[in-house]
Amino acid sequence: MSTAWIVLLAAGILEIAWALGLKFSDGLTRPMPAALTIAAMIASMALLAFAARSLPIGTAYAVWTGIGAAGTVILGILLLGESTSAVRLGCIALIVVGIVGLKLTEPA
Repeated sequence: MSTAWIVLLAAGILEIAWALGLKFSDGLTRPMPAALTIAAMIASMALLAFAARSLPIGTAYAVWTGIGAAGTVILGILLLGESTSAVRLGCIALIVVGIVGLKLTEPA
């Protein structure tokens, strides 16, 4: 796996962190969680920008948002007791399939 893909994975993980941070900071109204959330946002965007220097922007952005969306839903289920309906889980599976498909079809 190339450096750009590793950086993109880290950017996606930070996107999960800041999305959950929005919840834990109560909409950025609690100072310390809000500061950590904003730091994760900045770091996530910076890593996405770095990865996009060598990956197609459409692929990089789609993978970044896909990691963020799927990861946030999964952690919402595990940490916040959000719904685990079959349709919801199926939709997350489709996002993961899309991410894998974009990675597999990326030119070497």
